[in-house]
Amino acid sequence: MKSGKILVVDDNKSALSALSMLLNFEFDTVVTLSNPNQIPAEIQKTDFDIVLLDMNFKAGINNGNEGLYWLGELKRLSPCAEVIMITAYGEVELAVKAIKQGATDFILKPWENEKLLATLNAALRLRRSGKEIENLKLREQSLKCELAPEAGKLIGSSPAMQQVFRTIDKVARTDANVLITGENGTGKELVASEIHLRSNRNSELMVTVDMGTVHETLFESELFGHKKGAFTDAREDRTGKFPLANHGTLFLDEIANLPLTSQAKLLVALQNRFVVPVGANQPVPIDIRLISATNANLDTLVEKQLFRQDLLYRINTIRIEVPPLRERGEDIELLAGFFLKQFAVKYKKTGLRLSSQAIRKLMKYSWPGNVRELQHTIEKAVILCERDILTPDDFNLRKVSETSLTPVSLEAMERQLIETSMDRHNGNLSAVAAELGITRQTLYNKISRYER
Repeated sequence: MKSGKILVVDDNKSALSALSMLLNFEFDTVVTLSNPNQIPAEIQKTDFDIVLLDMNFKAGINNGNEGLYWLGELKRLSPCAEVIMITAYGEVELAVKAIKQGATDFILKPWENEKLLATLNAALRLRRSGKEIENLKLREQSLKCELAPEAGKLIGSSPAMQQVFRTIDKVARTDANVLITGENGTGKELVASEIHLRSNRNSELMVTVDMGTVHETLFESELFGHKKGAFTDAREDRTGKFPLANHGTLFLDEIANLPLTSQAKLLVALQNRFVVPVGANQPVPIDIRLISATNANLDTLVEKQLFRQDLLYRINTIRIEVPPLRERGEDIELLAGFFLKQFAVKYKKTGLRLSSQAIRKLMKYSWPGNVRELQHTIEKAVILCERDILTPDDFNLRKVSETSLTPVSLEAMERQLIETSMDRHNGNLSAVAAELGITRQTLYNKISRYER
């Protein structure tokens, strides 16, 4: 106990002297007071772990009212301090009343030193546990702030994006499940973040899971969690994504990549509102807001029996279609300016601006990679530019054939993008995944799906 700080308040100076001699061997800081009116001043000076407080301070008065009053003051001035009451044998009922009002324990006069020290030791452990819990709560809140999505990243003034914003406004404050669809690079994850930030759950986590990276055999472990020893590599307990997102938002990206067997498990969890970690017997209740996203046509996948219709009904209460950049007109200039400022600061090239000819070139391009491609294009131009004004020559845009401008399905366009990138990188999956802004596992799953 040598690191603890204790305050002893008793009008009996002989008792204070005896306690001071005993406790100086056990505590780092020992302060004694014979007048309880000095308590507020001492509390302001020192953050005490324990306060030993007598029940009575006036001769001939044994109703304990003074002790109960100062107990209340201590809980107000130093709510985390553990207060132990000092009482006589005939005042046990008063001590029990004090415990009901917030005291940690009580000791009887005359005390036995060993019992007294054991009581103080238990109180100090309780105080340290309380501090640890407070620190964990602060760390949890800090982590939530660190992991929270940034506000204001969803940009657009075009009619197509204004429709998206109106839908977000209507749905954000509800707990309705949302399915976000759209081509690769349109900003589906930003729409999910915007919904979470405007929701009633924005003080909790938004947990994102790329379903394309979750291996079928590890689905339950990743999403529901597991107990230590549940399988060979389960060396410790693991919290699944569902429990981690409890009271917050769970964002399942690339949900079309989920195998049918995993879809069934996901559906059961959503219907039952609880999960059972692998190796556990007790269900864990879950309270989440579900947002899913995909660039695939789930209705077509349902027809091909590659996606469960009942799961589609469950995740598709509200559907938001994020428009491709080629349909967003004036947003191209708006986004280009936003990214230019962002990367100019990042690469310490402040003062950069786009020439009118460069803007026209960007506006004429069809942007098959959407906002993500525009972002990468601006970043590359900022890195390589040698002047303060970016001209058309600073943007080496891919040539798009006339046939590619013909309306095609999202899947066909995605397949074409992957094939083009595969040719450009000679089949290097890591390079292709990096260029397309997806993980290697997601790319592999997409290739496997197209080969079926």
